[in-house]
Amino acid sequence: MKIFIIFLTFGMLSCNSNSEIKKDEKTGNFSGIFKQGNFSDKILFEIERDSVSFNVFFTSLEQNANRIPFQNVEVKEDSINFKLQSDFYSYSFKNKWVDNYSKLQGSLSVDTTTTLYTLEKKYLDHSNTPKSEEVSFESNGLGLNGTIWYPDNNEEKALVIVTSSGNADRSASRAEAILFAQMGFTTFHYDKRGTGNSEGNWNSATIEELSTDDVNAITYFSEKTGIPLNKIGVKGSSQGASKIPFILGELGNLKYGVAVSCPGVTLLESDLNYWRNRNRDVIGNEIDVATKFQRKVFEFIAGKLSRTDLEKAINDEKSNSWFAHVWVPNLDEVQTDKKLLYSPLPYFETTKQPMLIIQGTKDEIIPENSYEVISEALMKSENDNFKAILLEEASHSMYYIGESDFPYWSKLHPDYLATIENWIYNLSNIVNK
Repeated sequence: MKIFIIFLTFGMLSCNSNSEIKKDEKTGNFSGIFKQGNFSDKILFEIERDSVSFNVFFTSLEQNANRIPFQNVEVKEDSINFKLQSDFYSYSFKNKWVDNYSKLQGSLSVDTTTTLYTLEKKYLDHSNTPKSEEVSFESNGLGLNGTIWYPDNNEEKALVIVTSSGNADRSASRAEAILFAQMGFTTFHYDKRGTGNSEGNWNSATIEELSTDDVNAITYFSEKTGIPLNKIGVKGSSQGASKIPFILGELGNLKYGVAVSCPGVTLLESDLNYWRNRNRDVIGNEIDVATKFQRKVFEFIAGKLSRTDLEKAINDEKSNSWFAHVWVPNLDEVQTDKKLLYSPLPYFETTKQPMLIIQGTKDEIIPENSYEVISEALMKSENDNFKAILLEEASHSMYYIGESDFPYWSKLHPDYLATIENWIYNLSNIVNK
């Protein structure tokens, strides 16, 4: 996946009268448009100062970024410089205050490219940010914590966003939670067990156990807000998407489901597909035999293959040139993960509620025919109220990875959120203004 900086939260930018801005101070909020060829992005630097030093934070609406802290902040007279570091690139920002500290003229250097920009000091109006409430509830004896976002209107429509794989907590969905609240949906997301502020251990849990937590979360949310299940939808991405049909089956009154980047196979097969795509070029003609071995590693982790059988396979194959590119963990440290054997297909085959399936054409993780396989499963349930959409040049995480004159920053695919919004509004017979 070509995601160079992982931005997990959401920032909204807006302006007000410059009369409320203190132009003679170095601190403040500086925003403007960053451009490089066909790439443009609205960015915000928040410059703050404590008793010791300056701190600077980065926000970008289109990157789902909110107050990402810069590193190595250096201030000298009218200059302020700082950096961001990702897994792939180092981003160096050099800036100067001008016009009595009302503007920030700067340059961003990354790789071999340097781009100039000018940001103006702005007043930030946060009146558009929905009200939120921190809540706690119990599921399977565990204390779980989440956030409810309330829209300005009183319409009884709601959306619950479930978490995905690994140790991802609710911060990964904060951007969309706020966005849907601004659309008029009461929105709920929470830290799954063992992440954020929630108790438990996600690593040892099965998908069914995690999905049961989702069921309990939705039930709690409905009771807390008074919004009936038949006016609540549920959305998930990747592993989170694979839980959607299970949840819909357990809560038959839920209105709809949205599954983004959902595998049409077991999670093991999806992980193996990703490994194969990432190593096809370097391994070359022996990719099939290497994949066959890598499958055994995943099957061992899933508890489907014994350690004795895996060790025999290692001894048989370790002399091959491709063996240097396979992934073999420390077998003494492996914890069995039954989640790898989970497939959403049996649950899709019984799903009756409306479904939206979204997949990117540049998804390296799930098999490219996943949307077709899921569609066939839904047809087996005699569900004729579903839609499968392919987004051109969208990655697994729904970032646009097409041609760009500035490929160092990833932005959400321009049609991703609009696709979900329009489908929900059309489903509800609501005119999308």
